Amino acid sequence: MKKQIKTIGLIGGMSWESSKLYYEFLNTKVKEMLGGSHSAKCIMVSVDFAAIERLTFNGDWPAIGKHMKEAAQQLERAGADVILLCTNTIHLVSHYITENVDIPFIHIARATGQAIRKRSIQKVALLGTKFTMEKDFYTKTLTNDFGLEVVIPDVKSRQVVHDIIYNELVKGQFTKASKEKIVGLIKEFESQHVEGVIMGCTELPILISASDIAIPLFDTGKIHAYQAVEWSLSNA
Repeated sequence: MKKQIKTIGLIGGMSWESSKLYYEFLNTKVKEMLGGSHSAKCIMVSVDFAAIERLTFNGDWPAIGKHMKEAAQQLERAGADVILLCTNTIHLVSHYITENVDIPFIHIARATGQAIRKRSIQKVALLGTKFTMEKDFYTKTLTNDFGLEVVIPDVKSRQVVHDIIYNELVKGQFTKASKEKIVGLIKEFESQHVEGVIMGCTELPILISASDIAIPLFDTGKIHAYQAVEWSLSNA
């Protein structure tokens, strides 16, 4: 008899543009692994991104952490068996989740690091918000736990990527001009012998696809969701 998938809890809404893809990724992977008409068992708590965005720009990470703790506890009460935080940047406060629930939490940077190591890649570029690129909560996991060499854009280019994310992508705007800027930046990385690029913002893969560049792209949202399905089946 085929295994029954565990219930996956999702903290979404940051932004909903990528959160909706998590639902698609979960169901695609379940269908791939179980076949037939199987679909994912999941629960989502979706926050108001405007409130989280305001706190982010104010640097009030403890307040964001409290929101994440409450969302995680809500998922646990609702019967989730594992939790995903459907965003890269807010993993900066993921300890508010792990310290306040008793169910497992799958960290997006760890999932990404594992996917990169499977490709035998050593040097990667990280693109995302300035918080993700500049703070060490993400890069430290990749370097310390997986031995990766992680490079980020220069200060000016970091601001360009950051502005594209917050001014366009999270609002559902995906322009040709912004795509060209990101592709150009990735081509600069290629000249530095970078072997792959981490899409460290879950909206970036909506703008850029693997066919746009010559080196591998790591879609963190897809990697994250797929690992959750694999965990859920292996622990059924």
